[in-house]
Amino acid sequence: MANLVGMATTVLSLRMDGELLERLRHHAAKRGMSVQDYVVRTLIRDDFDERFHTAVEETEKFYGLT
Repeated sequence: MANLVGMATTVLSLRMDGELLERLRHHAAKRGMSVQDYVVRTLIRDDFDERFHTAVEETEKFYGLT
């Protein structure tokens, strides 16, 4: 995961039901992480996956593979 030390950060406040928060706590605890770190890591991974998929699509268009 990206190291946030020295990076400018912003606070994001979320409303979620208690059941979802408990599931996030459980997932985070299994990985020895805080809920915040787990959520940030999940968002980073999702963002990477989306950018990677877009890059693959653009490459396929460039080479005429689609």
